[in-house]
Amino acid sequence: MAGLINSTTTFINDAYDYYLWTLSLSDERTKGWLLVDSPKPTVLYTLLYLFIVWSGPKVMKRRSAFRLTWALVPYNLAMALLNAYIAIELFVASTKLRYSYVCQPIRHISRPEELQIANAVWWYYFSKLLEFCDTFFFILRKKDNQLSFLHVYHHSTMFSLWWIGIKWVPSGSTFLPAMVNSFIHVLMYSYYGLSALGPTVSKYLWWKKYLTILQLIQFTTALILGINGIKNGCDFPLWMQYALVIYMVSFIVLFGNFYAKAYIAKGKRAYAARQLQKEKLKATALESSSNGKKVGNGKANGHSNGYTNGVTKKVQ
Repeated sequence: MAGLINSTTTFINDAYDYYLWTLSLSDERTKGWLLVDSPKPTVLYTLLYLFIVWSGPKVMKRRSAFRLTWALVPYNLAMALLNAYIAIELFVASTKLRYSYVCQPIRHISRPEELQIANAVWWYYFSKLLEFCDTFFFILRKKDNQLSFLHVYHHSTMFSLWWIGIKWVPSGSTFLPAMVNSFIHVLMYSYYGLSALGPTVSKYLWWKKYLTILQLIQFTTALILGINGIKNGCDFPLWMQYALVIYMVSFIVLFGNFYAKAYIAKGKRAYAARQLQKEKLKATALESSSNGKKVGNGKANGHSNGYTNGVTKKVQ
């Protein structure tokens, strides 16, 4: 027992020493920024989020669903504007710095454009905290079917992983996934903000399906770039490139499964229903035609029999 306690204590001490060593490698440019210095706030908020995901539906079970249109519209449009700001800031600064979209090493310098990128990456990290509200709105509106593993996994891990990004790699190749994802989120939050206005507006919104396709393209591209960076020795932290590859694989599997169920399977069911309806209409038309012929034959036979019988009687 004493040996187990000693080995556990040693492991904890070694892990803490390793953590302190990693802190010495963190980027000095974001030191002192809100939520950045310690992982405790990020971990605490993530655990609180998961607790609300677990307890929220239980609390709402016997309550009426909230409509929340008054909150959904400004929230989604504000998130669209925030993501537009992030995407524009990253695009402008990376263009000025001539950043590579394939492999961009980290420059530990404090040029205004470099700090502009770091600042935009911080806002991107912070936006992942704000996005927890997506889940809270689902809970309050009793949209429990939206609380899928994909949804919870996506929201909880993005906030945690981007703390690592802003802490250690707030520039370099980090800018690209943040910029592309922010652009997609502009479209996504614009869709949700407009659809919250009701069916009179939502019936004109056609691009929801293509948001998932864009996300899958984004994940696949990031996966390819990550593998290429590892293969060609990109001067970017190797452990982050491996983490990116693994994370993108998980997203491709989960989002691909969602797309297959939400659109491909749904499309097949809709096609089968249309075919069945066509067969029913065809059968109804054939039955009506057949009945018409029978009625016509009945009238002809009646006329013929009447005429024949009348003539026969006169002859007699």
